Amino acid sequence: MTLTQGQPSSMADMTGKPIATQQFTITHGDVSISASRGGHGRPLVLCPGLTSTQAELHELITLLRREFDVMTFDLRGHGLSSAADQYSFDAFLDDFGAVMNRMRSLGLSAPPMLVGHSYGADLIVHYASEFPSSASELVIIDGANPLPAPFITPADLPDLRTMWEDSTSSRQAGMSARGRVVLSAQEIVDLNLELDALRSGIDTRNNVIGPGILDRYHAIECPIHLIMATSMAGDDGDARTSRFNRLWRGGVDRLVRERPDIPVTWLDATHALVITHASEITRIIRAAQHPADQARP
Repeated sequence: MTLTQGQPSSMADMTGKPIATQQFTITHGDVSISASRGGHGRPLVLCPGLTSTQAELHELITLLRREFDVMTFDLRGHGLSSAADQYSFDAFLDDFGAVMNRMRSLGLSAPPMLVGHSYGADLIVHYASEFPSSASELVIIDGANPLPAPFITPADLPDLRTMWEDSTSSRQAGMSARGRVVLSAQEIVDLNLELDALRSGIDTRNNVIGPGILDRYHAIECPIHLIMATSMAGDDGDARTSRFNRLWRGGVDRLVRERPDIPVTWLDATHALVITHASEITRIIRAAQHPADQARP
């Protein structure tokens, strides 16, 4: 892993004083990861979701940096990070490990809080389950859900592929480099299908491929807080949307039955809550802070 330091910039905190931020690059294998750090307070690493970038999460990042020392980054193929030959959960997880190695190299007095949205939530749960002392606590934002049934069925694939084709084409046309996503619609479909299998621990051939996301939660000792959307898939009321939303809530209910020590905050929002409800999410994260040594009972 190599680092390329960029130019510092600044923003204002709650008192109007400037908060210094640094932009830098983490070179991990053949991928260059665009990362940034800024703010003051407890260390926090923010892991974005699939098709999200630092530019898109600007408001949330800015608010968090008023009270936390925040490091965040663009996933491979996203924003200012480089494209890659391979897009898989393991590849993204390895990249997140490189970001965490960079954070640890700063000589922090305590492990950071890990905050992840959507796909990023699954990444931080997997990472924390493999490296138990790496995090002081986890905040899961509308992701890492132990769904009671596969989220995407074969009948869903044509419409979802079309949706992502429309989304990727419009994004390429209207976004600056900071907001770009170079993954194709098929790559996004494949990553979501892979994530479905990882959450259950079973692939489409009913072969066990490893511990599911629920097993990962059981391996984590630090405090965890969930922030979930009441209308994850939207609120238009059609059959597919209603099914997605029922599954989403069913997965959370399943997790809480298994881990009643995990609190859940529901926001009246869709899966885009990190954009539409940035101030509420910041307030919840601030209120959810636990002492660094408070572990799972």
